[in-house]
Amino acid sequence: MITFTAGEVFEMAEQIERDGARFYKDAAEFATEGRKALLLRLAKMEEDHEYVFSELHEALAEHEKKSISSDAKDQGVLYLRAMVDGKIFQNDVSRETLAGMNLENILKVAINLEKDSIIFYQCIRERAIATPETAQRIGVIIQQEIGHILELTKQLETLSKN
Repeated sequence: MITFTAGEVFEMAEQIERDGARFYKDAAEFATEGRKALLLRLAKMEEDHEYVFSELHEALAEHEKKSISSDAKDQGVLYLRAMVDGKIFQNDVSRETLAGMNLENILKVAINLEKDSIIFYQCIRERAIATPETAQRIGVIIQQEIGHILELTKQLETLSKN
């Protein structure tokens, strides 16, 4: 049986957003001025998402703070647990690695990180959150993360044309 609390899920979400913001800020240090603005804007969006998750975490009702459990057939919760254990989502790109990467590779890494966060948030929304209001707010964040992917893809396409 796998168990964790909704509070722990929100702590994970907050950490994902902090890691995303750090990634974009670190990448911005090695980017040209034009690209730096994009990366810093994405970092700010991740910080905004962290704030939303922090608010949701603080607003949890007492009944939502109880453990969420799963049997072996509940793949969504098993996936969340694998993420918690560091087996799936890892933002471990060091500053040294970023310094040696070109912008195309940085954008590709960013797209993959955004995809991972979307999957995580979908699992939260579908398996771990009780209230419709919370699920709706997480849905908004998912749409914003999709927007990040579209923006990063557009930037990647622009690079390949030049």
